[in-house]
Amino acid sequence: MLSALQVFTTVVVGLMVGVEFAVLFVVNPILDALPEDSGQLGHAHGGRMLGAVMPFWYIGSLLLSAVWAVAAWHHHGTGLVVAAGALLVLSVVMSVLLLVPINNRNKTWTPENRPEDWKEQLNRWLRFHYVRVAVIIAAFTLLVTALV
Repeated sequence: MLSALQVFTTVVVGLMVGVEFAVLFVVNPILDALPEDSGQLGHAHGGRMLGAVMPFWYIGSLLLSAVWAVAAWHHHGTGLVVAAGALLVLSVVMSVLLLVPINNRNKTWTPENRPEDWKEQLNRWLRFHYVRVAVIIAAFTLLVTALV
């Protein structure tokens, strides 16, 4: 049962990393290259869509890591799982304090109501997202290392 939990947790976190990595290095460059207002509308739609799913994914990943750490407390690699959990806590805190406020504004913007500094706000979100992706990649790496 512990092995199934370890694999499931690693897959869930790995998929989250993959989605966030794709947003950073694939989706955002595509949206930014679209003509006129299409990119901004795409960012707003993506903010609504992913903003509805990602909180559950982040919290779920954190909870799965915590369950793994408790279930394997006296097993090899538990310290790595605890460290991964700490990084996932950091990613949730970063999300709530830095990224979500920008996303909540962005997802309501249209070409008619967006603020003058909308591009600067999206660039700020992107900078925070780079750091968050690095944090969750580190957490995923620790989980994989604990698994093997």
